[in-house]
Amino acid sequence: MKKTILFIAISLQISTTFAQSILKAKGQGQTYELINSVLAPNGDVIETPDCSHQSFGRHIDEVFDNELKAYVFRFYIHKTPDNDRCINFDRQRNEIKTYDASPDSLKALVGERVEYRWKFKLDAGFQASSSFTHLHQIKAVGGTEDDMPLITLTARKGTPDKLEIRFAEHLNQVTIHQVDLTPFKGNWVEVTEIITYGETGKYSIEIKKVSDQTSLLSYKNESIRMWKTEANFLRPKWGIYRSLNNIDDLRDEILFFNDFYIKELTPNTSINSLENEKSNLRFYPNPVSDYLYFANNQMDTFNEFTISTIEGKELFSDKISGQKFIDVSALEHGIYFIFFKKKNVLVGRNKIVKI
Repeated sequence: MKKTILFIAISLQISTTFAQSILKAKGQGQTYELINSVLAPNGDVIETPDCSHQSFGRHIDEVFDNELKAYVFRFYIHKTPDNDRCINFDRQRNEIKTYDASPDSLKALVGERVEYRWKFKLDAGFQASSSFTHLHQIKAVGGTEDDMPLITLTARKGTPDKLEIRFAEHLNQVTIHQVDLTPFKGNWVEVTEIITYGETGKYSIEIKKVSDQTSLLSYKNESIRMWKTEANFLRPKWGIYRSLNNIDDLRDEILFFNDFYIKELTPNTSINSLENEKSNLRFYPNPVSDYLYFANNQMDTFNEFTISTIEGKELFSDKISGQKFIDVSALEHGIYFIFFKKKNVLVGRNKIVKI
């Protein structure tokens, strides 16, 4: 009986938060290595202007912040000679991201509801370009619209300067919300962004001052296209990416970031929110010791699967090529999640117990 009660408690706990990634500065001097270890353990998520400014060294490091009482990430961008990775010379980029080499739990698919949360601080004298100074983007990987970000948080010079939310349903970008940038300068703020991904999706964002939780920006849309045509997945970017078209607007800048969260809010039981047969994937036995079996009429519903830990760490993926089972005998005893996809679109997910 005690084992049964324990299992129920674990199930209730993990059903509310599907996967979570946390990136915090540690101040140990291996900043690029730390960022990669979380966002892409076998890849490189750093997009800096180091190549054009080697004498300066790394353009992201860590420093102790007295207000937060913690180490934070410090992003540098210089008016000159920094550029965009020695590829584009009319703009400058110092960003981190998730991408193809990142764990599946950090890539957004159709039907997923994901929370992104982070802190950032602009200098009190921060100067924005009149063209664009991006601080955050949600972008597609793959498809015909991956050059145009879905969502962009950008600062823009004006009277007064503005912080804008830019949205591109397809290839044309528009401003859907904007606020005065002045209250952001010199203050640590925390961003909470929640996206339900799909052709008919949802989007919300709120930015609050860390010191007193004053809301500086709030926007919500309950019916908005949160996808890009033929995309493999969508992913976030953070940092500074600014135009050099009006270079006299700019100066050397230092931006601070910390406490990055990527958390899938869709609980394991929410497959019912997916349409038709996508909510009816069934397999047996569960708990399982060796093989998971599927009904014949479900084998064409998906062509790929991924198994991850309850913390969101991907263990392995494979294609389905006609077999009616998945071999899980190599897994250690415990609780796991299994994702089912067809043509890179999530069609189901379930919890499995390995015994």
